[in-house]
Amino acid sequence: MISFIIGIVALILGYIIYGKLAEKIFGIKPEKPTPAKRLSDGVDFVEMDWKKSLLIQLLNIAGTGPIFGAIAGALFGPAAFAWIVFGCIFAGAVHDYMVGMLSLRNDGASISEIVGKYLGKAPLYIMRVFSVVLLIFVGVVFVTTPAQVLRTMFAPDSTTFYYVVIAAIILYYILATILPIDKIIGTIYPVFGACLLIMAVGLTIMMFVTGEISNIPEFAFMNFRPDKGTNIMAHLFPFLFITIACGAISGFHATQSPLIARCLKNEAEGRKVFYLAMILEGIIAMIWAAVTMAHFNVTGVETAVAAPVIVTRSSTEYMGWIGGILAVFGVVACPITSGDTAFRSARLTIADAAKFDQKSIKNRFVIAIPLFIVGVLLVLFSLQSAQNFNIIWRYFAWSNQTLATIGLWTASAYLAKLSKQYWITLLPAAFMTVVVTSYFFTANECLGPLVTAATGSSTLTYTVGIIIGLLLSIVLLFLFIPFIAVRQKGVLLKSEG
Repeated sequence: MISFIIGIVALILGYIIYGKLAEKIFGIKPEKPTPAKRLSDGVDFVEMDWKKSLLIQLLNIAGTGPIFGAIAGALFGPAAFAWIVFGCIFAGAVHDYMVGMLSLRNDGASISEIVGKYLGKAPLYIMRVFSVVLLIFVGVVFVTTPAQVLRTMFAPDSTTFYYVVIAAIILYYILATILPIDKIIGTIYPVFGACLLIMAVGLTIMMFVTGEISNIPEFAFMNFRPDKGTNIMAHLFPFLFITIACGAISGFHATQSPLIARCLKNEAEGRKVFYLAMILEGIIAMIWAAVTMAHFNVTGVETAVAAPVIVTRSSTEYMGWIGGILAVFGVVACPITSGDTAFRSARLTIADAAKFDQKSIKNRFVIAIPLFIVGVLLVLFSLQSAQNFNIIWRYFAWSNQTLATIGLWTASAYLAKLSKQYWITLLPAAFMTVVVTSYFFTANECLGPLVTAATGSSTLTYTVGIIIGLLLSIVLLFLFIPFIAVRQKGVLLKSEG
């Protein structure tokens, strides 16, 4: 209980103290006109109040990530709290803030264009493809998961109902991708964002009321997973750091922040939107991890319970029919509100790359139609079997954290080029490099089985993966120094002045 409370307080202080430091290092210019003012088009560049922007940003980045990821991460025990707190304050919120502000400084540019500007042309071309593929994966995942939940709740034996729901979600995605941001997203997202926060607060209150808050184990340097001795993916490192992405750090956020960067009225609003949204997501993740530990046995008795079931049971058993309504929102509305902005971000990423103006609705359809054709084909592929869906989910999980790592390296290059304190992004970039690389060489869904076949031991595979991750991080750090030395001799681009 004490670890949980300290974690919540730490996240709040993180916003007040470390968020202010990040803002100071970046160097905001409140007098500088934002893209929403200079490039207003009534479609994507639309001025909005910062409070509305905050709630939209929260819904954009949240999805089911801080709920399902935290529930899965709770199996590792209270170590999940430590990762959420430290990851959110020093990595995730810094990542979201820096990427959002870089987009703000560069006419609302997409993450791929930002990467290309500060890391070079080769990363630009790679990131254009990488980010669009990730966004399509996100959109596909967030079509099928809410449809599966609705089918389970209302018509478990009806295939027709399932496909009708999928078609309805896709139709909504098309509208949200094409219409001006203030028509659907700007209207309903603030309401959904408020509901997400109300749900989290209600669960916290009921943990205290029922006394179950005392069931939460205190932090200890140990792994609570019951399969830690038999399953390579039960190790705390790096698997906890991939399992809990949203709520700690997530590359998907780098694709979403530019949407809101095109809507802010002033650079001074950046910390209150980008950094704070991530802190709020961290608090939500803390609460769901705590609920799982308090209301369910994390030492193995109920580890097989599916995340949607945990959400539904804990919500209804804590808060009755009100909790049931909020549970439906949590497992249905949340992923939908991330899936639609995923396709919208993909449209803008392609438009930025092609320098294709999006003010005309015809131009928006030119990009959106091929995107949704690919998306629908992947949805049909995922529906063929659970294995096919898992393939899409696994690639999404790893690519998500890899994108966050690239975003941190990009922000480091920007700060170093301007002779600013780039350690604030460089240190988490180096750490996440170890995480994603070691995961890639050890996880069952990546190269883990191949490495195990070569080494003959899963234990040796784990050791090899960690060593490769550490070596790559060290190499990149040594390459970063001369890279920046050359960049600092260049001329500042006018958008940075």
